Amino acid sequence: MKTNRPSLSSGLILTVLLGYAAWVVFPMIWVAYSSLKADAAIFHDAFALPHLGELHTENYTHAWHEARFGDYFFNSVLVTTLSVALIVMLGAMAAYALARFYHPLGKIVFWLFLAGLMLPAQLAVVPLFFELRALGLLNSRAGLILVYTANGLPFAIFILAGFFRSLPRSLYEAAVIDGCSEWAAFWRVLLPLAKPGLVTVAIFQFIGVWKEYFFAFMLTGGDMDGAARTLPLGLANLSIAAQYKTDYGMLFAGIMLVTIPLLLIYVALQRHIVKGVAAGALKG
Repeated sequence: MKTNRPSLSSGLILTVLLGYAAWVVFPMIWVAYSSLKADAAIFHDAFALPHLGELHTENYTHAWHEARFGDYFFNSVLVTTLSVALIVMLGAMAAYALARFYHPLGKIVFWLFLAGLMLPAQLAVVPLFFELRALGLLNSRAGLILVYTANGLPFAIFILAGFFRSLPRSLYEAAVIDGCSEWAAFWRVLLPLAKPGLVTVAIFQFIGVWKEYFFAFMLTGGDMDGAARTLPLGLANLSIAAQYKTDYGMLFAGIMLVTIPLLLIYVALQRHIVKGVAAGALKG
């Protein structure tokens, strides 16, 4: 009788995966508990756990107030929320139109959108800088939102077009026969059926916009008041708040303030991520 025993190859693969997981997870755990230590304790024994009676929670208070992380957190929430909402809304409408209606230039327009995935976004930073300056949107949250929205649309259209193509056309025809307008058929019938794709796009774009540094630095780096700066730029401000010396406890606290929202979003919605990516792979 044949028994299912783990083979040597599966054991080796499991060992490699566990080693890789430890390699990735341990630095995150180390930063988390080091954010509750004083600089002297970090330098004395970098890998030792903090004593329960000596938790330096003031590192978070200093990062939030002295380094203005409260303002940067608000900017990141505002910019990320509005950018993701616009990406999902505009991406869904564009993907629906390109997937459902025939036009001689439809494929060309679709490939033009996909070109945004093929070309590095950094190539556009110089014309973007001058365009935003001419529009008076340089060093502003509105300018960042427009740039992030334009940068995220190609990915959204690529993912959502596959979902809309896979939906039976009979659903659309039945909605029209029942008296739905074009907008009502899209909004009430077809859009809810593309929910896995919408959630997938929203999660990936949230993660991308929340931690984005390059455009934020190039387009708001001249904001001396910091009114439009986001959390990634706020990390650079920690050295200034520490009077040009490295306060590692406060620095690690700032890193945790940037990382914790991403971890919470991913843990809460990881089921939707796997479901959406799997559905997109099958439907694309």
